[in-house]
Amino acid sequence: MRNALVSAENLQLTLKSDFSSEEQALTNNHSSGNEEKPSRGPWFLCRNEDLKEMLESNKESLKLEAMKRIVGLIAKGKNASELFPAVVKNVASKNIELKKLVYVYLVRYAEEQQDLALLSISTFQRALKDPNQLIRASALRVLSSIRVPIIVPIMMLAIKEAATDLSPYVRKTAAHAIQKLFSLDPDQKEHLIEVIEKLLKDKSTLVAGSVVMAFEEVCPDRIDLIHKNYRKLCNLLVDVEEWGQVVIIHMLTRYARTQFVSPWREDAVFDENSEKAFYDSEEERRVDQSKPYIMDPDHRLLLRNTKPLLQSRNTAVVMAVSQLYWHLSPKHELSIITKSLVRLLRSHREVQYIVLQNIATMSIQRKGMFEPFMKSFYVRSTDATHIKTLKLEILTNLANEANISTILREFQTYVKSQDKAFAAATIQAIGCCATNISEVTDTCLNGLVLLLSNRDETVVAESVVVIKKLLQTQPSQHSDIIKHMAKLFDNITVRDGVIHINLTLDVFGEHCLFRWPRPSPMRRTLSNFRSSTLLDRTRFIRQLIVPNEKSGALSKYARRILMAPKPAPVLQSAFKDRDRFQLGTLSHTLNSQASGYLELSDWPAVAPDQSVRNVEVVEPVRLPLNSNSSVNGNAVKVESRSESESGSESSSSESSSESRSELDSDSDSGTDQKKNTKPKPVQSKPVIKVRSTILDPFFVNCMCSLLHLCVFLACQFDAVSWPVRVSLQASSPVFVPETSHELLHRMTGKGLSAQYRFTRQPCIYGNSMVSLQLTLSNRTDQALENIHISEKSSTGQNIHRFNAIERLEPQASVTVSMGVDFNDSTQTANFQLCTKEDEFSVSIQPAVGELLLPITMSEADFTKEQGKLVGMNESSATITITPENVSSQSVNRKVVSVANLGVIPSGQENIYRFAGKTVSSGSLVLVSVALKDPDAMITINTEKTVMGSMLLRQVKTAVQGM
Repeated sequence: MRNALVSAENLQLTLKSDFSSEEQALTNNHSSGNEEKPSRGPWFLCRNEDLKEMLESNKESLKLEAMKRIVGLIAKGKNASELFPAVVKNVASKNIELKKLVYVYLVRYAEEQQDLALLSISTFQRALKDPNQLIRASALRVLSSIRVPIIVPIMMLAIKEAATDLSPYVRKTAAHAIQKLFSLDPDQKEHLIEVIEKLLKDKSTLVAGSVVMAFEEVCPDRIDLIHKNYRKLCNLLVDVEEWGQVVIIHMLTRYARTQFVSPWREDAVFDENSEKAFYDSEEERRVDQSKPYIMDPDHRLLLRNTKPLLQSRNTAVVMAVSQLYWHLSPKHELSIITKSLVRLLRSHREVQYIVLQNIATMSIQRKGMFEPFMKSFYVRSTDATHIKTLKLEILTNLANEANISTILREFQTYVKSQDKAFAAATIQAIGCCATNISEVTDTCLNGLVLLLSNRDETVVAESVVVIKKLLQTQPSQHSDIIKHMAKLFDNITVRDGVIHINLTLDVFGEHCLFRWPRPSPMRRTLSNFRSSTLLDRTRFIRQLIVPNEKSGALSKYARRILMAPKPAPVLQSAFKDRDRFQLGTLSHTLNSQASGYLELSDWPAVAPDQSVRNVEVVEPVRLPLNSNSSVNGNAVKVESRSESESGSESSSSESSSESRSELDSDSDSGTDQKKNTKPKPVQSKPVIKVRSTILDPFFVNCMCSLLHLCVFLACQFDAVSWPVRVSLQASSPVFVPETSHELLHRMTGKGLSAQYRFTRQPCIYGNSMVSLQLTLSNRTDQALENIHISEKSSTGQNIHRFNAIERLEPQASVTVSMGVDFNDSTQTANFQLCTKEDEFSVSIQPAVGELLLPITMSEADFTKEQGKLVGMNESSATITITPENVSSQSVNRKVVSVANLGVIPSGQENIYRFAGKTVSSGSLVLVSVALKDPDAMITINTEKTVMGSMLLRQVKTAVQGM
């Protein structure tokens, strides 16, 4: 239930625990007739009926407060499913805060209340086009939470569209929805792989972790999708969110085991920067034969970029990096993970358990890694039993001839523990040390014999078990121990101890001269320990050893079967074979293969082709700085000239001679010694032609910016002085109108109605197109089929049509997007809206303010650009306003409501500035409003004079209406 609170925090919501006066009055009125009910906290005063009344109220404040309380109840683990009908009615609310909370609720209960959620599916589809990225993401999250197969096509379309959304948060939500859709309908795998392939190319750190998780769920075997994105993922790894880092590291671990050769070869010599001469000598060839291994640069890239994550605050990230180094790094580099793992032992008990399990597996093969930190594994009195047992396991693995005395002294203290299970485990650890280190076998046996006199019967019984196992290795040398155990037979009442003493006396009694008293120990054991299981086993064996008429051939071999010599048991660590599982996985923790576990493949004998990870990079175009560059008509010709240079750079340890352009001649050498030299003959280079419909100096400036900073500063244009233009990158819209315009009336469209609105977002279908959102509704009693836009366009505008809607149910609506290139003109766009049976002529008349995209710039740049657009490029008007109604908020609101412009910060109190660019040609549009009591002067500066005059009229009308 904690997800509800997390979602609320992500949506920047706060939950208020106190009541407003209106809500308190409503609560008091409702509870006035029930005075017998005890008073409860503020979260429980408002019953479900009260919340329903608040949700059905006409006041947005009451609805918002009710939703905050409902989300709070969900976060506390309360059941709020009864409120679903009342909540879902508010899904179409215009209040953004209320809509966010409604979506948080629907994500929680959409799967339980599928029928009611399906009734609002058209609302969710409309919300996928909402200007607010959080609403779009929440709508997709709710849509993917409705687990009904009938809406799979709708979910697929929504995911594909969200995967191309401008917001990385929406794209991340699309990656999460991929996993839900795949679990609902695995047949969509191929289509989902296409979306995953597209999202893997996303450069946003917000998306990387989520799309890799979708890759692991849907198609973990498609390693070919990772090749081109491998280096990008390695470089983004540090900046990705923590849980995304965990997923990416585990995926890259599996990838590396399939693409790189093993660094663990005995004859491997690490020479990562080796360079060979053109002609190899015989001696060098012999040396090469002893150096068969050179680490792949991409292999080193992965290890280098994950190393800083060992300092992460997230224990899962540290554990993921540790397992990556364990499975991929050379042996001599493993020590760098030791300190990070030991640091995690100070964390919570659950974290300690997982970390100690992994250390126990590592310590079997690499004792030297953790031996310097042996004291960190000493048992504390506050440790839980399972933590103590794991620390015992690690200390046993670390034991050797040098430190065994210290470890045994530590074990002597542990045996005295009040925790019987821990004391028994300590005795088992002593037995393992005695088996592994032959020098201390006798010492451990003598210590175990002393424990036979312990008051605790559990300790005595466990000691007998361990002694019996140790005696099987050298029975003839320890007859005195066997005699001592026989004398203790009558004093032991623990079942396991008695059984093992019996076995010891039966098996090893012949090695000592000792007469058993009557009755025999076996008879006394059978008389004292009665068990139905024992009786069943006795009946089974009796048929084998007692001959009768029906006895078969097996009775002849009864002695061989039952009295065959058994090999001595091997005392070894329980973690010895766990290295077959990848560290840090559930399978490793459970010591059995869990569902969905992906095994690490063996290292390839020969490394696969590493060129598959190469990504094509566009080479920057270098510009000439002399008069040889020519401009003819609408084409820009750039001739590349070069000269031979000699010298060395301070930052390079190598000397090289290369062909450089004249642009680099002064900046790279660092001196002015070449200024007066005569030009040398140069080789002719291919002419690079850059075609453009308009000679744009900004294009030349952009290409220059690709060069080194020092080179760019040294650029001097001899023939033409190019002006520097400010960046015209589009920014987010300040205001998005909710007003819709009628495209097709239901009477004219024979039941099909259509409305459109301008989203004021950059169009994803083309940089010169205006983005539009269409809402199509079926007002008839029959389904409409094949709704689409005809390819014919009477006015010739470039129109990107929406995908044909195969079927629209009665009384249903669907929202689609399209793009229209109006060519910076308010000319009407005419086209045919068609169904399977009819065609309807419709038209879209754009307002001049909708043909713009907002941009941002500094006040100084605004003034500079405004000074260039004067004369015929400037339009102005003066109006009279009421000073009482004027404020900075009102002026900004009025201007951006009629034109899609960005607000420019102004240092002057009564001057308001706005900037934008035309969608089609990218021409700059500047608007300024200067207030001079009681007048206001509106100025429009743009190259598009017709658009400027039309925009002036609209802004003038809007400001006058204040």
